[in-house]
Amino acid sequence: MVWAIIAGGFFLTALIGVPIGIGLALIGMTILHVVVGDATDLAINAVWNVFNEFTLSAVPLFIFMGEILLVSGVSGRMYSAIAPLFMKVPGKLLHTNIAVSAVFGAVSGTSTSTAAAIGSVAYPELEKRGYEPATVVGTLAAGGTLGLLIPPSLALLIFGATQQVSIGQLFLAGLLPGIMLALMMMAYVWLVISRREGVVPEDAKWIGWWRSFLTLLPIWPVGFLIFSVLGTIYMGLATPTEAAGLGVLASVILGFLWGDLTFRSLWKAFNDSVQVFVTIGVVILGALILAQAISILGLPLQVLTWIESMNMGPIAVLAAVSVFYLVLGCFFDGISLMLMTLPIVFPVMTGVGFDPVWLGVVVTILIEVGMLTPPVGMNLYILSGITGNRVTLMQAAHASFPYWLLLLLGVVILTIFPAIALFLPNLVY
Repeated sequence: MVWAIIAGGFFLTALIGVPIGIGLALIGMTILHVVVGDATDLAINAVWNVFNEFTLSAVPLFIFMGEILLVSGVSGRMYSAIAPLFMKVPGKLLHTNIAVSAVFGAVSGTSTSTAAAIGSVAYPELEKRGYEPATVVGTLAAGGTLGLLIPPSLALLIFGATQQVSIGQLFLAGLLPGIMLALMMMAYVWLVISRREGVVPEDAKWIGWWRSFLTLLPIWPVGFLIFSVLGTIYMGLATPTEAAGLGVLASVILGFLWGDLTFRSLWKAFNDSVQVFVTIGVVILGALILAQAISILGLPLQVLTWIESMNMGPIAVLAAVSVFYLVLGCFFDGISLMLMTLPIVFPVMTGVGFDPVWLGVVVTILIEVGMLTPPVGMNLYILSGITGNRVTLMQAAHASFPYWLLLLLGVVILTIFPAIALFLPNLVY
């Protein structure tokens, strides 16, 4: 009966368009009332205990920081500074899309903000230079996913806050895999895309290696911002929440002194961040209620018992969970998908022996895949809109498909070599 309520609830939520958070809350409340026996008051305790935690307040602060950077024009300055480095590399400015997305992800923490910020700068410039529009969108959509993995990652922050996993360790764990995926994407551009005719135009605007490196000097304030957030955490000078507050302050200073931030745009960033956090907050609330109901009934233990009876090894469980995320990623956005599945996925995966920090990185990559999967691939929608629908959603999805495969290959590599994710956390902690 319980599984019928959960499956039916998910189906109805997707079918009739109920907000994900409300749907999860209703499913959890139904289980607590009908199955557990009028125990809906337990939901209140679960929600209060988590929303009253100091750590969770870092979420709106990181969202606000990303919105400030989005409206202040910092992304444009970063793009202009980094672009000359790749003018003589096969693939040229397509590499810049991925590299700048990785750097911007290190200060924004979200995938959609990264895709929007870099896409709004890069697409018009590359289209004007004669780059194939769909290919440009593919690199921007793929690069945008790095914003969800490279710390400070909003996904890893929420994962740690809701599953009681060290956020500092999660941030460290996401660093090397994020760099690895960025290099894999750039290698694909180098080896495959640059050899296709008509994709990358001839461009004689080359200023030499020395001057190319000198163009990086003006963006030193970005390093100050990265240190304000990540450096203070890793050096033990601040908690993630305190670091998020420092990041907001640093981004405001950076936006006014170095970017194009005004009080009007700062207010817009604040309003937008409130709307984003309310959306995410409702999903967190619903997920907590459902998690409480699932925990009381011992469903994760039942699933583990079933897995043991089927003689499924850890790799088979991981494969099944990956397919589960790939299917649901077609219908739900990344953060919502993560929150609605973790109540079962986290205890099951850790129960079969997977490290919780490693799991946070892998789950984040799997929900990144959903950012490139229609019909709810958010990065695809954002970038298709930036092109004025010159590149349709399906054309964007087709151009992003090789990077979709690269993300899955990243999961395989991390499964074979988990030390890629765990080396830095084990070294520091």
